Amino acid sequence: MPPLEIGDKAPAFQAESDTGDTFSLSAMKGKPFVLYFYPKDDTSGCTAEACAFTENIKVFDKLGVTVLGVSKDSLDKHAKFRAKYDLKFPLLSDADGTICEAYGTWVEKSMYGRKYMGIDRSTFLIGSDSKIKAFWRKVKVPGHIEEVLKAVKEVA
Repeated sequence: MPPLEIGDKAPAFQAESDTGDTFSLSAMKGKPFVLYFYPKDDTSGCTAEACAFTENIKVFDKLGVTVLGVSKDSLDKHAKFRAKYDLKFPLLSDADGTICEAYGTWVEKSMYGRKYMGIDRSTFLIGSDSKIKAFWRKVKVPGHIEEVLKAVKEVA
């Protein structure tokens, strides 16, 4: 599958969230949204990223942009993570990895010389037309939220 590019139609997805709602690309049509992929609930980088989105959620809301977090963690783990840090947006469970595969975020990683498969921290801004407006791969958490908000303001 070729890598996703700006202007491509976002890959279809459907997933349950820790809020009990089901989200899908088709249900989000007509609404811009941020779909961000992160490796694991309650780890330092993932917590910092989730808290940064939460701290700025009023700006996203004001611009009419929904934020959705995605990892392979279970709905139960997501619910505990969201409650612990009072996160203000839904977390989607991609337990079987189909959404990660579709967005190209399930990649080979390497740590201390050991290779393994994992989620590449990535963020996608999807427009109301269901097309990719911007994306970031291999995200470094510091400063990332500012980049996303800048792109959101250009699209919203």
